[in-house]
Amino acid sequence: MSGTIFNKEDLDDISARGMTPKNVLNQIEAFKRGVTSLTLIRPCTVGDGIISLGDKDIKRLCRIYEEAAASGRAMKFVPASGAASRMFKLLLSYKGHLGKDLKDLDIHKPFLRFFEEIERFPFYEKLESAMSVNGMDIKKVVSEMDYQAILDYTLGSKGLNLADLTKGLIPFHRYSGYSRTPIEEHMVEAAAYVANSKGIASIHFTLSPEHEKIVKKHIKDVRKRYERPGLKYEFSFSTQKRSTDIVAVDMDNNPLRDKNGRLLFRPGGHGALLENLMDLNGDIVFIKNIDNVAPDMLKQVSYTYKKALGGLLVELQSRIFEYMKRLSKGQADTPLINEIFEFVETRLSLTPPVGILEATMSKKREYLVSRLNRPLRVCGMVKNTAEPGGGPFWIRHRDGTSSIQIVEKSQVDMGLEVQKGIFESSTHFNPVDLVCGMRDYSGRRFNLNDYVDRETGQITIKYKDGKELKALELPGLWNGSMAYWNTVLVEVPLITFTPVKTVFDLLRKEHQPE
Repeated sequence: MSGTIFNKEDLDDISARGMTPKNVLNQIEAFKRGVTSLTLIRPCTVGDGIISLGDKDIKRLCRIYEEAAASGRAMKFVPASGAASRMFKLLLSYKGHLGKDLKDLDIHKPFLRFFEEIERFPFYEKLESAMSVNGMDIKKVVSEMDYQAILDYTLGSKGLNLADLTKGLIPFHRYSGYSRTPIEEHMVEAAAYVANSKGIASIHFTLSPEHEKIVKKHIKDVRKRYERPGLKYEFSFSTQKRSTDIVAVDMDNNPLRDKNGRLLFRPGGHGALLENLMDLNGDIVFIKNIDNVAPDMLKQVSYTYKKALGGLLVELQSRIFEYMKRLSKGQADTPLINEIFEFVETRLSLTPPVGILEATMSKKREYLVSRLNRPLRVCGMVKNTAEPGGGPFWIRHRDGTSSIQIVEKSQVDMGLEVQKGIFESSTHFNPVDLVCGMRDYSGRRFNLNDYVDRETGQITIKYKDGKELKALELPGLWNGSMAYWNTVLVEVPLITFTPVKTVFDLLRKEHQPE
């Protein structure tokens, strides 16, 4: 069948990516089939899918986690391949297209704000230095409204070249005598809550190939600032695998080709990082986005809740592992089975399928083993502040059961008023604050591909060479890619969520010096 669609060059390209013709044909079928929308039942709220931790619980869970971390079980996983160009989208839209006078036009106020408050940005001193090398006084240039010169030195190669960097290398926070990048802030975090008893803190960064060399150099240059007797870092890196790319198609779902006649592939989105996560020799893995970092003055609350989330994961794992050991040994009497059913419903927020409670003991045991023996994640949730992104919901599965999931807008049929109303009534937001249990009760790593909802994902319309094309993204890393994990949601303080999506977010009070 593949021979009727792909020529020899196609087959060679597909093989070089670590894919098979069947993989690509399945991708094309996914375009034809479309993605499946989820059926929302209601938003998760505190007491109904979201746990609120009291002070005593937090202290107890922190102690539990600290013991696990000391034994070397924990590490950080940071998706860090995002380009910084999105941060500077507004500035880039003006670069090379500046008129003589923008001062009095309201439409340009957001753009002009950059120059009015330029001294507040954490990269100001570096920018000032870069311009002075060429005999330019930044204050004079700003006063003369030479905006193009400022943009050239901020975004372009003659200066800081920020637009071509990865977001992890942009200075985010000022400290006495220097500024820190997000990569450095993640290093500081790792020392606080994933270091083992020997003082080794493990961090894994996923990078884009074009930024790998410069990121590694940055880490080499700065690590001496943070390492000390009793604290060392163990870094690992990976790039998104070419085997997770998706073929692009035209509006009739025919595979597209570039100007050289080669099949056109596109990255599969952050869901592709499931492969990177699975390749880790991980046990307890914290996942947090590269741009969600806070300066030292705000870190303590985050540390406390990170440890509490980790402690809850360890506590739940202990129960699950004990149940699994007893079930695997045939210890499945009625009191134990009833106890596990209650645990599954109340602690893992899973409703059993119709009829299972009346089934034979063997069927009950089979169901409980299938539900317990899965990867586990504990996810922090913040109150909804209208940030773009997904949130926690109860959803109904095709077999009639329900569970709690992190859901993006693209996964919901917003054309259905009821579904739209449920999505828009969400009280909480997903800040990507996860701690994941990657091993089963016998210590073996789970095959994470077994727990993906393959029917989810996202199809978008893109443009190349002036023509429309369809692009497919894999099920999101913390959405469809973890759909069949066991999931527990915990309310965390809003101050633990300090993302930087645009350069102007660096002017928010949480990113400014005290």
